[in-house]
Formats: sequence, structure tokens, C-alpha cells
Amino acid sequence: MTTEKSSLHARNLHRNPYDFDKLISCVPELKQYVFVNTYQTATINFSLPKAVKLLNKALLLQFYNVHNWDIPETNLCPPIPGRADYVHYIADLLAEKQKEIPRGISIAGLDIGTGASLVYPLIAHQSYGWKMLGTDINQDSLKNAERILNDNPELSSGVQLKRQPDPDHIFKNIIGSKDRFMFSMCNPPFHDSEESAVKGNIRKTKNLGRSKSQKPLLNFGGQESELWCEGGELAFITKMVNESILYSSQVLWFTCLVSKKDNLHKLSSLLKKVKAADFKTIDMAQGQKISRVLAWTFIPQQNRRDWFL
Repeated sequence: MTTEKSSLHARNLHRNPYDFDKLISCVPELKQYVFVNTYQTATINFSLPKAVKLLNKALLLQFYNVHNWDIPETNLCPPIPGRADYVHYIADLLAEKQKEIPRGISIAGLDIGTGASLVYPLIAHQSYGWKMLGTDINQDSLKNAERILNDNPELSSGVQLKRQPDPDHIFKNIIGSKDRFMFSMCNPPFHDSEESAVKGNIRKTKNLGRSKSQKPLLNFGGQESELWCEGGELAFITKMVNESILYSSQVLWFTCLVSKKDNLHKLSSLLKKVKAADFKTIDMAQGQKISRVLAWTFIPQQNRRDWFL
């Protein structure tokens, strides 16, 4: 009898325990990293970067038909179930006052900081058929994302990439005068410095039961832009909110992950100050980890249905 991971979204394809036989059939190399733990459950050592990457590669192939997914060792390796949760909660947001979830290429989404993994656009397009634009300031990350698309040519009409040339901006240089997006999404840099990021990585590896190593492991790796920025998460999302005002008529819902619960009060006050028509916090839980999505819009509720006509 399998036990569902009930904290994940009801439509999340990863609610059941991993079927490692199927995953190994997708990526045979994964087999050498799978073992049976003391609870007689097949698993991998999540502190081993290679094992996590191979698991991701297998999950993306089995559930989303994405072939040859891989990322450089220096880039952030995302947990697929949690990333899928964010996508499904956005689908619920778009379904507000609708009879069903909007699907298809007419629904355009924007992923800020898509990284080398391109995970959000891949899951969003393969799950709902949405047209996704992934952006990043790092050219090497975008090159790897482009390689993934080149290996999956059937995605070319549904997933596109665009480089942000100015690290001081988020939406400027990305959203053109005629562009309209149903939503934007973002997993912002969490830390306020490289030192803070390194300490956080060491803490994570210790929580996984790893040795007393003082070096962060690569499955918690990441480029500077992925992990930290001046002022950390609060400063980044504050900049995002302030810049969103300039594109208030071109994006139906702006959304962003918020890891620190304490930041929500200040961000809510800011959204009231900039006169957002509506904003809400969506709680998500993956195992012991609790995270949340902050969503805001400048479009009055009575006008939102027109976006889908």
C-alpha cells in the first residue's frame, strides 16, 4: 500500500512515493544510487548531487516527456515536486471565477530567473499547454536552458527564452509594449550575501544527515544570481512589486515565492501602498518545509474574466 504525500497539491503528479523501477527504466544510471533504507523504503541519498540530478532527469522524462535534461554542477538543482506545486497553485489562481482551469497556448506565463534548469516553464507547458517565457540575467544558464529546448524540439513553440541584460531590472527589457501575460512567477534569491548562502547550504546538508562538512554540497549549489542579492529576498521582492506597477495593465497576476514568513507583513503593507487591486498569500507545504506564494494584481475582479475571452 502506497501513502500519498498529502501535503502536495491534489493535481501534483508526485504525490505518491517514487517508483524507482520506472525511474530507473527512464534513466538506468540512477540505479547505482538507489538503496533500501531502515524503513524498507527505496530511496536515494539526497545529499549526493549526482543522485539528485539523475532523479530529476528521470522524473522529467517519466512525467513530462522531457528528454536529456541536465544542468551544470554549478547551478541550482531544483526539487521537482515542489516546483510542480507552484505551477498547480498558479493554475488555481487563473481558474478564479472560471468553470475550469485555462489551458493552451493562449495562456502566456513569465518565469523570472528560470535558471539553467528551465523547470518551471517545462512543467507548466507540459502540464497545461501554456506558452512560457523564461528569463535570466546569466548567459551561461540560458545557454543550458536552450540546449534542453534543442533536445526537445516539440517544445519550441511553447517555451521561449529571453536574457535580462540589466540586473537592476526585473520586468523592464523583458515585457514589450504589446505583450500580455496571464501571470509571472519567480523563485527569488533568498540570501543577502555569499556568506549567508554558504552557511545556509551547510545547514541544509547537516539536516540531511550528512557529515560535519563545512563545504556546501553541489545539489544545493547555485550561481550568485540564484542564491543571493543585496538585501536578500525582501529587497528583491520589494523591487519586483515596485516595478510591477509599470506593467500593471500587461500582467494579470504577479506572483513570487516567499520563504521567510516574516517578510509577508512588510510586503502586504507595500502592496496596499501601491494600490494593488487584490493580493493573497497561498500556502504550500512539501514535507517539513513550508513555503508560500505571494500573488497580486492591479486588475479589478470584475475585469479579470475579460482576459480569457
